[in-house]
Amino acid sequence: MSNLKTPFRYDFVGSFLRPQALKDAKAAYNDGKITKEELDRVTDEEITKVVAKQKKLGFHAITDGEFRRTYWHLDFMWGFEGVTHQAGGGVQFNAEMAALDDTWLVGKVKAKPHPFVEYFKFLKQFEDENTVAKYTIPAPAQMFQQMIVPMNIRSTRKIYATNEELIHDIGVAYQDVIRQFYDAGCRNLQLDDCTWGAIVGDAAKQRYQALGIDLDEVKQQLLEVNNLALEGRPEDMVITSHICRGNYHSTFFASGAYDSVADYVFAQENVDALFLEYDDERSGGFAPLAKVSPDKKVVLGLITTKSPVLEDKEAIIARIHKAAKYVPLDRLCLSPQCGFASCEIGNKLTEEEQWAKLALVREIAEEVWGK
Repeated sequence: MSNLKTPFRYDFVGSFLRPQALKDAKAAYNDGKITKEELDRVTDEEITKVVAKQKKLGFHAITDGEFRRTYWHLDFMWGFEGVTHQAGGGVQFNAEMAALDDTWLVGKVKAKPHPFVEYFKFLKQFEDENTVAKYTIPAPAQMFQQMIVPMNIRSTRKIYATNEELIHDIGVAYQDVIRQFYDAGCRNLQLDDCTWGAIVGDAAKQRYQALGIDLDEVKQQLLEVNNLALEGRPEDMVITSHICRGNYHSTFFASGAYDSVADYVFAQENVDALFLEYDDERSGGFAPLAKVSPDKKVVLGLITTKSPVLEDKEAIIARIHKAAKYVPLDRLCLSPQCGFASCEIGNKLTEEEQWAKLALVREIAEEVWGK
């Protein structure tokens, strides 16, 4: 087994644009024209190809591109007892409505053998002395948030009288699933977390005030559920967190600097590294990085996946050195700010442009930190 550990000097978040063959197979399956077995065969083939491309570019982390899921977060939640879903509404992003399945509680949250662990096992076979399989799952806070949004709070309250009880069950269920991943040979797990990105900025403040909710209490609960899930985790398992402000078809959900959440997630969340979105002015400055606890690495998401335009190399290098005023250079890494396809629809760039972005990430990292 590979002993490499994420994050690497040049890294990525995890999702990749779905190849046309996979899109066609999924459409054919949804139309009843091919079987689940036939869809799985195409998916296996396309994952094999996308892993080969990651290796060819010289990346040390490999993922399955999230090719087996429709949404970056909801599919994972469906793998717990007590959770159901159906095709339904959506969430308003800045430029368009993101189509999402309605996902809500019908019973207590409990772990069961999780299908994503089987997906991981398929990916793990591609590990070698230069690469390690990383699996991405939504953070516990993401699941907690999903169940207390206005459209779900009434059904959740029928099962959980308080947020504390919900936090407890989600945290304990995640502990179980983290152990399932570990037992399957996973040593690098990434928690994708839009909750911190969604509560930065004035819009969030107003949204929560309108609901009569204290924002600091929300932050404390997000921290609590994430840290509870990490309790008792195996010592030789690296768990990182990717913090995002939304990524759907090249649009975003929230804007705002990290200042208002740094005391919580940067200082107190018990992860090994933070993948941080820093690709434009919506992300604010680097000053909040001073709050990152000394045991964490920071992966600067300075290259955008929302646009095909390649960044200016010197400008990115200058930004890395600016960030190094707050976190030492040897604890910094570089990646795109998010995945290329958080949902099946993907962002507005081609596969060729996606790989060019990653080649640039590697080129810059080797210039800054050496080969």
